[in-house]
Formats: sequence, structure tokens, C-alpha cells
Amino acid sequence: MSCITDKYEGSLENRCRFALEVNEVVVDEMGADILEISLSPFSNYMESGYSNPTALGVYMDESLNKYGILYCHMVEPRMIIVEKKCHTLHSLIPMRKSFTGTFMVGGGYDREDGNKAIFSNSADLFVFGRLFLSNPNLPKRFDINAPLTKYNRETF
Repeated sequence: MSCITDKYEGSLENRCRFALEVNEVVVDEMGADILEISLSPFSNYMESGYSNPTALGVYMDESLNKYGILYCHMVEPRMIIVEKKCHTLHSLIPMRKSFTGTFMVGGGYDREDGNKAIFSNSADLFVFGRLFLSNPNLPKRFDINAPLTKYNRETF
């Protein structure tokens, strides 16, 4: 049995409270039209994981809807291990369905994965990180179907 010591621990609502409070302050000060949030509900970095990551992501999305923020960026659950896509039963689809704004996804996408996400309506946008760092002209390379430079994580 754990000891709950403040309003930010314990329940799902309490665990999300801080992020939502910060979101509200930023929206009030700067406006929702410039605000984005990046969420990784499936991450367990430094043992920060939650027992029901899908419920966590859906709760955050539903809570964020009332602010009308610019977009929500979610990281794929398949990116548990850096530089390796893993098969998982988890999916961002419930979060996609619960967020009413622009839904952006990232996490090991290549051109084919990104196009599948858009065409299947799994996302509005997808992002590249490592590929873009090693290929600053990535859109052009995709456009002309040119080979990609492999990234070197040590240079990031």
C-alpha cells in the first residue's frame, strides 16, 4: 500500500493534474493557437510508466480537448527501445479517436509508415526525428525517391 502525500499522486486524475494545470496557465497567458503538447503514455523511462497507458493517453486527450490547443503529439508505443521498432499490442488509435484537434504521431517512422498513418486516418501528421537530423533535405529526398543517409546517434 502506497502513501499518497499530495494532490499529484495516486489516481489517474491526480497524475495528470500538473500537466493540465500548466497547460491551462499557458493557454490563459499565450493562447491555445500556439500550444502543443507531446505525450508518451507508453514510456517507462526511469520507471515512470503507468499501469494503464491507454487510459492515461485517452484521459489526457479528453482533458486537453476543452482548451483547443494547436496539436497533440503522441509517441508510438512501438518505440520502447531506442533505434528499434517493437511489435506491441498497444496502439495510439484510442487516443486518436479521443482527441478532437490535430493529432501528430512520431516514433521511428519512415516514409511508408507515415503514409500508412495518414491514409488510414491514424494521424493528421507524422514526424521524423533521427531521419531528419541525418537528412536535412528529407522532403526532397522523399520527393525524388533518393536514398537516405543513415543516422549516427552519437552525433545527435
